[in-house]
Amino acid sequence: MTTIRNETESDRQIVEQITRRAFYNLYMPGCIEHYLVHEMRSHEDFIPELDLVIELDDEIIGNIMYTKSWLENKYGERKEILTFGPVSIDPIHQRKGYGRMLMECSFKKAKAMGYGAIVIFGSPYNYVGLGFESCRKHGIGIEGGRFPSAMLVKELSKGAIGTGGWTYHDSPVMAVSLQEASRYDDTLPPMEKKHMPSQEEFYIMSHSFID
Repeated sequence: MTTIRNETESDRQIVEQITRRAFYNLYMPGCIEHYLVHEMRSHEDFIPELDLVIELDDEIIGNIMYTKSWLENKYGERKEILTFGPVSIDPIHQRKGYGRMLMECSFKKAKAMGYGAIVIFGSPYNYVGLGFESCRKHGIGIEGGRFPSAMLVKELSKGAIGTGGWTYHDSPVMAVSLQEASRYDDTLPPMEKKHMPSQEEFYIMSHSFID
């Protein structure tokens, strides 16, 4: 039986462990995502109501966290939206639909809270089936007017983004220091850092843009 509920303080260590196992060596040798989780909870842009865990037979197997982010146009108009990440499922339970369940539950909660849109960075392969679309289609870019291939948009309410012409800004908490993340990782039980093909795939995707 699966249950989705808010994370509690007593869940924090297991959530960080799951996040570390889920991301270790995926995008780089080692990972930073568990350190981001550790830091995110105390940041002003963190949204506790959207900090969710999924349990299988009363055992936590995954987590999703959200922070505030913003869209801004050339007229100085600013729109508060959301971003999530990391979203983590323990490797032994991946590719079984649990991540989708967790995300879809969070979308419903976010919409009920009045949020109109989500912007994330991720592989389109993992997210287009959940209603995410290219940022280019919505006229949302990064500073400099470029449209990253990995920047994806989901409207929770139709028309929430409007006519486009937006620049995306995420929370400062997302600017993780690699050195601080490495020092934090060194305090935990050792895991072997490896070079994996997925890291080159991530590099290519994260450095690709749509004209």
